[in-house]
Amino acid sequence: MLDRECRGTGTSFAALAVALAASLSATPAFAQTAPAGPQAGPATEPTAPGSDAAPPEVPTTDAAPATRTGTDLDGEREVIITGTRIRTSGFTAPTPTTMIGEEQIAANAQPNLFNTIAQLPSLQGSTGAATGTFSTSSGQQGLSSFSLRGLGTIRTLTLLDGQRVVGANVTGVPDISMFPQLLVKRVDVVNGGASASYGSDAVGGVVNFITDTRFTGFKANIQGGVTHYGDDGQGLIQAAFGKAFLDDRLHFIVSGEYDHEAGVGPGDFGLDLAGQRDWYRATTLLNTGVTNNGLPQFNYRDFAQPYQYALYGLINNGPLQGIAFDRGGTPFAFNYGSNGVPLGNGRVSNCYPGNSFCIGGDLSGAPGSGASLKSALERAVGFGRLSYDFAENNEIYVTVNIAQVKTSNNPSPGYNRPNLTVQCANPYLPQVIRDRCATAGITSFNFGTSNGAFPDPLVSTDRRQYRFVAGVKGEFGLAGTNWAYDGYYQHGITKSDIDVDDIVLQNRYVAATNAISLNGAIVCADPVARAAGCQPINVFGGFTPSEAALAYVTPENGPFQHTKLTQDVVSLNFSGEPVNLWAGPLSVAFGGEYRREYYRVNADPYGAGVSDISPYDADYPADPLLNAPLGSNWAAGNYKNGSGKYDVWEGFLELNLPLIDSEQLGRANLNGAARMTHYSTSGTVWAWKVGGTWDTPVEGVRLRAVTSRDVRAPNLSELFAAPTVTTLPNFNDPFRNVAVQAFQNTIGNPDLDPEIARNTEVGIVLSRPSWAPGLSLSLDYYTIKLNGVISTLTADQIVRFCFEGNDTFCGGFVLDSPVQGGNFINVQPFNLASWKTSGFDIEASYQWQRPLGLPGSFTIRALATHIREFKVNAGIAGVDVVDQAGANTGNTPDWKVLGIQTYSTDRFSFTLQERWFSDGVFGNQYVVCTTACPVSTGNHPTIDFNKMKGALYIDIGGSAKVSENFEAFFKVDNLFDKDPEPSPQTNTGLDVNPALYDTLGRIYRAGVRLRF
Repeated sequence: MLDRECRGTGTSFAALAVALAASLSATPAFAQTAPAGPQAGPATEPTAPGSDAAPPEVPTTDAAPATRTGTDLDGEREVIITGTRIRTSGFTAPTPTTMIGEEQIAANAQPNLFNTIAQLPSLQGSTGAATGTFSTSSGQQGLSSFSLRGLGTIRTLTLLDGQRVVGANVTGVPDISMFPQLLVKRVDVVNGGASASYGSDAVGGVVNFITDTRFTGFKANIQGGVTHYGDDGQGLIQAAFGKAFLDDRLHFIVSGEYDHEAGVGPGDFGLDLAGQRDWYRATTLLNTGVTNNGLPQFNYRDFAQPYQYALYGLINNGPLQGIAFDRGGTPFAFNYGSNGVPLGNGRVSNCYPGNSFCIGGDLSGAPGSGASLKSALERAVGFGRLSYDFAENNEIYVTVNIAQVKTSNNPSPGYNRPNLTVQCANPYLPQVIRDRCATAGITSFNFGTSNGAFPDPLVSTDRRQYRFVAGVKGEFGLAGTNWAYDGYYQHGITKSDIDVDDIVLQNRYVAATNAISLNGAIVCADPVARAAGCQPINVFGGFTPSEAALAYVTPENGPFQHTKLTQDVVSLNFSGEPVNLWAGPLSVAFGGEYRREYYRVNADPYGAGVSDISPYDADYPADPLLNAPLGSNWAAGNYKNGSGKYDVWEGFLELNLPLIDSEQLGRANLNGAARMTHYSTSGTVWAWKVGGTWDTPVEGVRLRAVTSRDVRAPNLSELFAAPTVTTLPNFNDPFRNVAVQAFQNTIGNPDLDPEIARNTEVGIVLSRPSWAPGLSLSLDYYTIKLNGVISTLTADQIVRFCFEGNDTFCGGFVLDSPVQGGNFINVQPFNLASWKTSGFDIEASYQWQRPLGLPGSFTIRALATHIREFKVNAGIAGVDVVDQAGANTGNTPDWKVLGIQTYSTDRFSFTLQERWFSDGVFGNQYVVCTTACPVSTGNHPTIDFNKMKGALYIDIGGSAKVSENFEAFFKVDNLFDKDPEPSPQTNTGLDVNPALYDTLGRIYRAGVRLRF
C-alpha cells in the first residue's frame, strides 16, 4: 500500500536533502519555446557568432510551422511535426501546433511529464494526482490525462509516436504516467480538430509524444522533492540505455523509471488541513430554501456549519434537538452558529434549511477538510525497443511497454451519518438522556454523527498496462517518385483494480448502533443481525469500536472493482508526391485502420448485487441485512458489473495542393483531408478538413486558416458502463426543503450516437524577420461548435426542474423513501446537448545572443489563451444556455497565461516562470442581488456574491554543469506559497478547485542528470 501521508512542519532545503537522499525523488519546470523559422531545418537556432553556447532549445508553437521536416539527432532521420499526415519538405500545415522539446522537459523538472504539458494555456481541465481526491467511486484518482480547449479528456486524442494507446480506464483515456518519459524527445500539441487525419476523439486536438527511437548511450536522472509543509515527499529515478549493432542496422533501446510521490493528506475534521495549511474556511453557498421573498436564495459565506450532525453525535430532531456528545460521551448543549436555536422540527433558527447549515459555531464535526489534497502515487515503467534496418531508410521493429501505477487517497474522514434513528432504551445512551426521553414522552429520536472515532476510508487504485507493438516503416520509390509508409499492429491490455478500505456497510451500521441489554450483556437488538455476527457500537462519544464491531461494520474485504480493457489496432499509412505541379509537388497521404475496444468489469457482490451470493462465501458471506440482488450496500464505492465492446474501421485521404510559389506573391498551399469511419455500435460517420497557409511577400508574415468536421464516438463507459453509485450526503429535497442522504446512479446508454464538431481557426504568424531575427509572434482565433454532446444533467438539476413543474424529469428519482438507502436520482447520458466555444491563442517570444555583452543567450516567451465564450446548451426544453467562460469553479477562465524567461550559458541556466489566470465567477447562471431579487429558479438562481479571484504563481529553476557528463539542477514551484481561492459548494465538500488552483503550496525539487 502507498504511504497515506507524509506530515511535517516548516520546510527547507534540509528537508529536501533528506527526501532526496532517502527516496531519490524529483520534479521539472516548464519548457520555454522559441518558434523555428518557416524553412526546413533543425529545431534549435544555430549559435550566433561569438556566443559561448548554443541557445537553449525552446518549445515551438506554430509561430513555427505546424508540420515541418528536419534532421533528427542522428542527422539522417526526418522530423515530422504532428498536425497532418503529409510528409513533404518545407510544408506548413494550417493547424496551430505547439512543440515542447527535450531540454524544456528537463528544465521544468517535474516527476511526471504530464505536469509540464498541462501548464500550456490551451490545456484546460486536465486531470492528475491533485484532482479527484475527494472521490470514492470515480476510478480516476491519479489518472494523468489531457483536456484541450476545456472539452474534456475524452475529446483529446493522446498518441505515443503517432500511435494509439490502450485506455487506463473505461473512458478510453490513457495515463501519461505509464509512458517511457525519459525517452521522450518532443511533445507536439495540436490545438484544433484533427479527426480527419488521426481519427475519433481528436475534437479538441492531439497530444503526441515522440520518443527517441535512435538513442544510443546511457543517461539517467535522479530527483527529489518536498513541499514547504514537509509532505508529498517525491523520489524519481530514471535510466535509459541504447546501442547499435551490425554496422548501425540493429538498434536496441531499454529504459526504466520509478517514481514515488507520498501525496498530501488527509487533514482532519473541522478546518484542519494536512500539514500546517490554514487556507480552508469551509466556504459554502448557503441555501435559504426560499426563492420568492425578494432576497437571494444563495448566500456566499465562510465557516459553514452542518447542523444535522456533530463530531461525536448530535440529536437533530424532536424535543431533545441540540444535545451533543463529547469524546467521553457526556451530553452538552451544541453551539450552533448564526446564534441559532433548535426548533425541534430538524431546523435551526437563523440558519439555512435548504442545505442544513449555520455560520460559525462548533465546526469540529465538519468533514470537508479531511480529504486528501493530492493522491499518493507510485509508478514503475519499463520500455524496450528492438529495430532492424533491412534496407536503407527502412526498418522493422517491436516495442514493449509495461507499466504499473498505484494511487491512494482519503476521500473524507470518519463516516458522516446525518439521519440515524436512535431508541431511547439504547443502553449506551447516558441515563440523563434516557430520563429526558421519558419526560418528553418519546421512545426514539433522530441523530447525526461524523463518527469521529471511525477509521478514515482509503481508496487504492492499481493500474497495470501491457502494450506490445510490431511495425514496419520506411521509404520506397514508385514511378520515379518517393513514398513513405508506416504500418503497425498494437495489442494493449490494462488491468485496473480499485479497492476501498474502512468503508461502512450501512445496514450493518444501523443494526450495530441499535443496541439492547440481553441477559446482562449489550447486544444488537435485531436477532437476525445477531445471528449473522452483529456486534454493538456506542456512537454517543468518541469511543473506538471494538475490533469485532469494526470487522462487522467495515469488513476487511471492502468494495472492489476489477477492470480489464483491451485494445487491438492495425494501421497502414502511405505518403508521397505522385506528381509535380506549377508551384511544387502534389502531396498525398492515405491509409486505413482497424480498431477493437473491449472491457469487462467485476465488482464485489455487496456493491454490485448478485442473485446468488454463494460463490463469494469466503470473503462476502450472505447476510439477510444486505440486499444481495440489488447491491449498493456500502456508504460509497458501490461498483457494478458490466462489459462491452465495439469495432472501428477507418480510411482516410489527405492532399496538399501547392497554389503559388514566387517572390512576388509568396508561397501558398491548400490542404484537405477526409476520413470515413464505421463504428459497429453507431454506423458510419465522415470527418473532413479544408485549410491552407500563405507565406506572404511581406517578410516573415504567414496567414493560415482551417475549418474541419470532427467526430467523437461514444466510449465504452458511455455506452456500456455498469451503474456508478455516488453518495450525496446533504442533498437538498426542494419539495420538503430539507437535506437528505441520496444515491446518484449513473448508468450507460447503448443507443448513443457520435458527437459532431465544427472547428474553425484563422491566424497570422510573424516568424523571425531579418529586422528582428529573434522575434516570433502568432495570433490565432478559434471557434468550435459541438453538437450531439454526450452529457448529463446534474442530480440537483434533475430534481430542481421537476420541482419547477417540468414533468420530463420527475420519473427518475425518489427522495422521501422510508427504506434505508431508498433515496436515489438516476443520471444517464444522452446526445442532447450542444457546446460552443471561441477565443484566441497568442504567443510571443524573443531571443538575444550575448545580452548586454554577457556570454550565452536570454530568451523570453509568453503563451496565452483567451476564452470568449463557452456556451453549454443542455438541449432540453426549459433548460437555459449557460456560458461557462470565466467560471473559475470549472476549468475555463477568461484568460490563462504562461510566461518564461531564461538566461543560459554553456555552464549554467536560470529560469523564471509565471503562471496566471484571470478573475472569474462561481457561475454565469447566477443573478447577483441583495434586495429586490427576482424569483430564483434552477436556470437563474439568485445569489448575494459571485466573484472568484484568479491566481499568479511564480516558479524559479536553474541548472549547473559540473562536468561534461554531470549536471545538477533545482526548481521551486509556487515560490510565494500562494493559497488557493475558495470554490464554494452547496454541501460539505472541500471547497477548492485543483483543476485551476495550486492546492499544495511551495514545492522544492532538486536532482542530478548523467549523460554518457
